[in-house]
Amino acid sequence: MKTPFSLTLGLVILAANANAKLNVVATTPDLAAIAQEIGGKQVEITTLARPSEDPHFVDAKPSFIVKLNKADVLLEGGAELEIGWLPPLLAGTRNAKIAAGTAGNVRCNEGVQMLEMPTALDRSQGDIHAAGNPHFMVDPVNAGIAAHHIADAFAKLDPTQAAFYQANLKKFAAALDAKLAEWQKKFEPLKGARIAAYHNSWPYFAKRFGLQIDVFLEPKPGIPPSPAHLAAVIARMKEQKVKVVFHDPYFDHKRAESVASATGAVVVEVTQYPGGVKGSEGGYIQMMDYLVNTVSQALVNQAD
Repeated sequence: MKTPFSLTLGLVILAANANAKLNVVATTPDLAAIAQEIGGKQVEITTLARPSEDPHFVDAKPSFIVKLNKADVLLEGGAELEIGWLPPLLAGTRNAKIAAGTAGNVRCNEGVQMLEMPTALDRSQGDIHAAGNPHFMVDPVNAGIAAHHIADAFAKLDPTQAAFYQANLKKFAAALDAKLAEWQKKFEPLKGARIAAYHNSWPYFAKRFGLQIDVFLEPKPGIPPSPAHLAAVIARMKEQKVKVVFHDPYFDHKRAESVASATGAVVVEVTQYPGGVKGSEGGYIQMMDYLVNTVSQALVNQAD
């Protein structure tokens, strides 16, 4: 007996839907890396910001609107890191799947204890954010929170693969917990160590690992340093014996080197995104491994 054509067509459509991958757009490479850990072969991921690009000032290309129009899921920090470029893109997007409040719109900072919440929004204070400092993902505990949000969203949108996503979440969370214990042990003898940074991107990293990062080459977030401010930074670093300067790939390297040279410090190339600097390639855990190993070794070397 022949199977009716309509039934055959229905079975083909069901099979196609069952094998369809979730189309995921992540604003930044850290979120994309974790989404890949959770989604595996069941997801196709597009990342909008490059790992070596300042996430505050991403070029909002028209091609991004095309990507967003096709997305099943949008992963964003949710703490205004992308406020300068994501809203215009979403304004041109006709995709109800990723609208605010839907399962396809994932704000990864929900449940995170945000630091540096401003008491008032005053632009004279530089590039501040109403939701607090948005660079929360370099605390591995917060990365774990984001991973749970991502897995829950994938499971809701693709329930036939929910067990797969939850199993991957469990595996990632276990690996992250084991690594966190290792990373904290490495920083234990270095607690209280002082570090200078170009931009105030590192309060979560500092708090998690017991460091002090409160000397900045920028006078205020997003404001380029003047010679007078850099002279004050150099004086403070000498007074406080700060011997390490963080440099993200999208900031002025010459200024960082100049300050380091004047203070006897060393410039450490850091990144908040996998692949942002050489040695940080791979996933989120590999990036954190690079950060912990590179920073701790620099602190040890400079203490000798």
